[in-house]
Amino acid sequence: MKQPVRVTVTGAAGQICYSLLFRIASGEMLGKDQPVILNLLEITPALKVCEAVAMELNDCAFPLVQDIVVTDDPAVAFKDANIGLMVGAKPRGPGMERKDLLTDNGKIFSALGKVIDQVADKNIRILVVGNPANTNAYILAKNAPSINQRNISALTRLDHNRAIYQLAEKADADIAGIKKMIIWGNHSVTQVPDISFATVNGEKAADKVDATWAKEEFMPIVAKRGAAVIAARGASSAASAANAILDHMHDWVLGSAEGDWVSMAVPSDGSYGIEEGLIYSYPVVCKNGDYEIVQGLEVSDFIKDKMIESQKELQEEAETCKDLF
Repeated sequence: MKQPVRVTVTGAAGQICYSLLFRIASGEMLGKDQPVILNLLEITPALKVCEAVAMELNDCAFPLVQDIVVTDDPAVAFKDANIGLMVGAKPRGPGMERKDLLTDNGKIFSALGKVIDQVADKNIRILVVGNPANTNAYILAKNAPSINQRNISALTRLDHNRAIYQLAEKADADIAGIKKMIIWGNHSVTQVPDISFATVNGEKAADKVDATWAKEEFMPIVAKRGAAVIAARGASSAASAANAILDHMHDWVLGSAEGDWVSMAVPSDGSYGIEEGLIYSYPVVCKNGDYEIVQGLEVSDFIKDKMIESQKELQEEAETCKDLF
């Protein structure tokens, strides 16, 4: 049997994690032959609920789960962790501006970064889900300099999956027929869903849908889908977010599908003129436990302008939080 992978999950008593943890435990994320140790981190007032989640996990008798640790101490939760799923964050409340959320959550991720730097495995793979995800990941990275910086990412796979669905519906195609979707930039309304290189059953997506739809309907629908879900259910996306987390980590660890791309927000290496170090969503190919940004794409002026707008937002967010690193 393989050595167990220690997976730390923050905000473990929340709605996303209630959809996520049982699927990790069943082997959907890391494979049906990969044992796991689950470290569940929560704030102190939510520990009782978190312990109940652990009880349910135990009652499922998952063969792959070797241990479950429930704690409110980040130093315990991240000790020797191999994977960190940073789901927990303060939600945006009534009257709060994005700047306020940045400051509050920035403090959380600054503190967690320092702990991770001290106690986690140096090659830990980190996925930040709590919003604003890209900048929270950026702050965490700045506070964890000894950790492999390539391994600090933010979630745009949910946007990627949403975009695939929208294109499939418009083109009257199966989900499986959609390849090479791209989400550029920030996980916010400035994100850039891009079908320029996408294919539908092997044919160019641009030949299957109207160009006006792609620019004026598709892009804002994808970018604002989270708000639409909140309006419909009175709460933010949970099950779809959990599914995207599983997709992101599964492909990163086990490899993405041959001949396809996935979207990951990762530290920019300067590709496509984006400022180095910003956590920016790119099309990537995953193989052998690593990822590579897809290079050499001829991006249109329209998309490039949108990419720069998203970069500017990330730069402004980083400036707002610069006292945290």
